[in-house]
Amino acid sequence: MMFCLLVAESALILDQFLFSHDAAKELKEAISKKNLELVYLYDLNPVDEIWKESRPKPPNNPIRVHDMKYAGLDVASKLSSLRAELVGTGASAIVISMLDEVAWLLNLRGSDVPHSPVMYAYLIVEVDGAKLFVDNSKVTKEVMDHLKNASVELRPYDSILSEIRRLAAQGAQLWLDTSSVNAAIVETYKSALDKYRSNLGSKGKIKNKRYDESNGLSEGPSGVYMRSPISLAKALKNPAELEGMQNCHLRDAAALAQFWCWLEEEIHNNVELTEVDVADKLLEFRAKKEGFLDTSFDTISGSGANGAIIHYRAEIGSCSVVDPNKLFLLDSGAQYIDGTTDITRTVHFGEPTAREKECFTRVLKGHIALDQAVFPENTPGFVLDAFARSSLWKIGLDYRHGTGHGVGAALNVHEGPQSISYRYRNTTPLQKGMIVSNEPGYYEDHAFGIRIENLLHVQEINTPNRYGGIEYLGFEKLTFFPIQVSPLVEGSARQWLWNNTRVIHKQ
Repeated sequence: MMFCLLVAESALILDQFLFSHDAAKELKEAISKKNLELVYLYDLNPVDEIWKESRPKPPNNPIRVHDMKYAGLDVASKLSSLRAELVGTGASAIVISMLDEVAWLLNLRGSDVPHSPVMYAYLIVEVDGAKLFVDNSKVTKEVMDHLKNASVELRPYDSILSEIRRLAAQGAQLWLDTSSVNAAIVETYKSALDKYRSNLGSKGKIKNKRYDESNGLSEGPSGVYMRSPISLAKALKNPAELEGMQNCHLRDAAALAQFWCWLEEEIHNNVELTEVDVADKLLEFRAKKEGFLDTSFDTISGSGANGAIIHYRAEIGSCSVVDPNKLFLLDSGAQYIDGTTDITRTVHFGEPTAREKECFTRVLKGHIALDQAVFPENTPGFVLDAFARSSLWKIGLDYRHGTGHGVGAALNVHEGPQSISYRYRNTTPLQKGMIVSNEPGYYEDHAFGIRIENLLHVQEINTPNRYGGIEYLGFEKLTFFPIQVSPLVEGSARQWLWNNTRVIHKQ
């Protein structure tokens, strides 16, 4: 929950724990143009005082160890690589607040956030130790032993700021990713550093050689403000993670095959089903599959015009009945013990209009163009975005969202740093081991929506030439479930579908 309050029409009060440092800075700059001041809350949020005992309790579900057969790399190895990064940048410790980064680094999973197997926690990794700040009641004996084996100490969740002050008082050079670390941590560190440097000045000497001289900072530490290195490391899936993703996609495809057979039969028998009924039934099929834990996001189940609402959410009492004479868009995904899925299919249970067929075919042509793309190493995702849009552009159409996002392995369904998007500021190159979605679409307001989505794994392509002595990359499909052919205009796209349909074995 964000909390802002106008005070005397001249200031905006902000709870630092609810905004990243960069977001708070951006807000401060924006309101200064209106002659408003941004004031940080430190010890007390008035909303908490109003809530008192009626405030909902934080999640208290147990944390679990993510098995090595799915993780593929032990915690000690991950921490060792991170510490090498610390030494390389001159940092003495890094503060990690992104929940999926904490979970990935420590091979832990939780259930504090709907649809995402993460737990509320902070992590500080130093060159010679690590501390996990978490509610101790969530820590089982298995997790405790797991952390002990990796030399990770436990600390109370709400003691994070006192630890930041302690490290700053010792002259620690903290690595902070200000795009994700909250303003409370960054401001606490900067304030504590000011006191530390003041002490240096009054004493005329460096107090802590371990931190200061190693960084060449005669005036004391100032902090390292860079993107977290864990984001990229997590995005480069190892063989065990890729195997888990492939296996869970196979089971997921079996559930989808059963579901779509059921839905088609119900529709043809004139059974009236709402968009919510359909989403619930899909969950029922998925829940029967081995290793199923949760959906990976709220299912988007949109019939007709509702499909044109990109992030539509069907709700009981206000949703539509699935109309067999209109396009139906279903975007869904699941969390399994070994991986994460995300898939969108758009279908028609009758005869699509000529307009619907043309739009569907052009969206699929864009999907195919990206699926089949081969590109040199160090190519950022935005370069490939036009592949997916080109067919639509030829008749003056487009869509207002990115074409692809990163996906975690048994983690968040959306992850960075990679993406495939028209937003050219993300220059992260696509690399072997990354997983991205391929989801072009077209949305005609008040009429219909079309989106076709598979997940892809970036791999090396054995090209006959290696111009410049570099590698060339392409994609391997992770998604097994086929695409409906009836909304297609006859031609090459239909033939591609037949050639690329993957067999779904009985699960």
